[in-house]
Amino acid sequence: MQKRPLTDWLPLSIKEAEKKGWEAFDVILISGDAYVDHPSFGTAVIGRIIEDEGLRVGIIAQPNWRDDLRDFKKLGQPKLFFGVTAGCMDSMVNHYTAGKRKRSTDSYTPGGVSGFRPDNATIVYTNILKSLFPDIPVLIGGIEASLRRVTHYDYWEDKLRPTILEDSNADLLVYGMGDQPLREILRLLKKGVPFSNLNTIKQVAFLQDKSIEVPKNKNWVTLELNSHEKCLEDKIKYASNFKIIEVESNKWQANRLIQTVKNKQLVINPPYKTMTEGEIDRSFDLNYTRLPHPRYNKRGNIPAYEMIKFSINMHRGCFGGCSFCTISAHQGKFIASRSEKSILDEVDKVTSLEDFKGYISDLGGPSANMYKMKGKDESICEKCSSPSCIHPVVCSNLDTSHKPMTEIYKKVDAHEKVKKAFVGSGIRYDLLVDDFNKNNEDNNHDEYLEQVITRHISGRLKVAPEHTSDNTLRVMRKPSFKHFHKFKEKYDAISKKNNLNQPLIPYFISSHPGCEDEDMANLAAETKEMGFKLEQVQDFTPTPMTVATVIYYAGVHPYTLKPYKTVKTKEEKKDQNRYFFWYKRENYKWIKGRLNKLNNKDLTQRLLGDSEQKSNKTPKWLDAQRKRKR
Repeated sequence: MQKRPLTDWLPLSIKEAEKKGWEAFDVILISGDAYVDHPSFGTAVIGRIIEDEGLRVGIIAQPNWRDDLRDFKKLGQPKLFFGVTAGCMDSMVNHYTAGKRKRSTDSYTPGGVSGFRPDNATIVYTNILKSLFPDIPVLIGGIEASLRRVTHYDYWEDKLRPTILEDSNADLLVYGMGDQPLREILRLLKKGVPFSNLNTIKQVAFLQDKSIEVPKNKNWVTLELNSHEKCLEDKIKYASNFKIIEVESNKWQANRLIQTVKNKQLVINPPYKTMTEGEIDRSFDLNYTRLPHPRYNKRGNIPAYEMIKFSINMHRGCFGGCSFCTISAHQGKFIASRSEKSILDEVDKVTSLEDFKGYISDLGGPSANMYKMKGKDESICEKCSSPSCIHPVVCSNLDTSHKPMTEIYKKVDAHEKVKKAFVGSGIRYDLLVDDFNKNNEDNNHDEYLEQVITRHISGRLKVAPEHTSDNTLRVMRKPSFKHFHKFKEKYDAISKKNNLNQPLIPYFISSHPGCEDEDMANLAAETKEMGFKLEQVQDFTPTPMTVATVIYYAGVHPYTLKPYKTVKTKEEKKDQNRYFFWYKRENYKWIKGRLNKLNNKDLTQRLLGDSEQKSNKTPKWLDAQRKRKR
């Protein structure tokens, strides 16, 4: 571990603050994660922005909420406000699997130990602060607050919950990536504007008494959602709310939303326009140590940090709009790209780290190959309300050139201290298939893919077709599986040309809304015929603020109100997942029985034929099993 003065980190104690010459704090941040001073960790970014605005900020990381609450009191009372986040993950997703089983580890805690944050961490932390410091405002943010800002379905409690502002009693909520609204909040507070007057800022939400008039703004149109109480009574009203929420979240110039919650009114101001290159550079170029706080040195590695400590995030946002994914709901669908200089400067910082061995683990982003992609004519984007730029087809106005990425990869490769730089983030393979993405004016698709295959793969390339059934893929907002076949052909040809043997690893999801048993059997059969024995699979987990979660709960698509079936019981979800593993002997009899019920002999032959009908022989493992029973 590199030796640096303790004052290089933001303080976690009064003693550390005193080393900086501070006697008190302007802002105190409470986080469910351990404090890692790295631009991939939200608390570090927010803390460094506050510092950059000339204010004194302290952090209380993973406070004990079970004892006498001394952790919450140890930094005293901030001058301006408390900031609260559950951490880099929703605390319920962090704690529980898709099968609602409690996880035994926590990647954001030293040693990977679980139990250092509560369920519904934002709610728990904020209510504690409100009881201890009733006169100090609390600002909540991060992915948990962002995705729970309005009536939402909680999978683990199996019920609709109101805005997290209601349950937490917070004064203000910042949703999405908080850089822009936070800087505006800080600037106004420094001018002496009362915290209670911050409700006119973009990208914030707040609760107020219904009798109070919504703040006037001649530039904003206000749309009213169905009340929380109506959503509780009628699932269709909840579903129809979501369409409005998603559309407004992804607009260039959005409307303000309001929703009645009991005797209060939730107000959600429209978001900021996507960050400019200068704005996003400013956030990434702050004075991070890129290291965990030294207090964790004896507690073990922080797994999430170990995964990304030698990585470079090139952009934010994702225009894929996949119905099961929360990235665009939180980061937005428009891409905010860093400058080449900012990225290469960060490469210099990474390569200067004491334990850097020459390997950058990832040059990527939420989707690795969306850097610098935006509308050719941005006046068209200003009017667009589509949640995806590439579903059901790639927008003709979308510039999908991979040239800027290819050039950066080459420059990083040429760095004297870099032996190899990997692209570890997921690649949108469909953007590289000419039959699907016809926006290939510079003919860079093959050049980019060859650059990745020959220089930036760590043994194998992972991509996410997610399913093989066109019906299910349409619900997912993903392209037809036929395009994956085309991509594999191209991948194999480039690999053969360069004499490389690096497996292509596809990711798939089971139990997704709109997926039937037969769809899963077909998925297993088709991938088997392509030579795959699937390992990287995922059971669908309903998370707040996604189309798929709305379908799961309401039973209808929020845009069409068309009914869709979704498997829900633990056994049903387990059954769908079993099709992935057709090659395991313990699944043979079960799959055969299910396929017999479907009365699809062709599917039985395709999936189990090698074991059962080739040469009309009983599988050796099954024959041996029968002999033992005799």
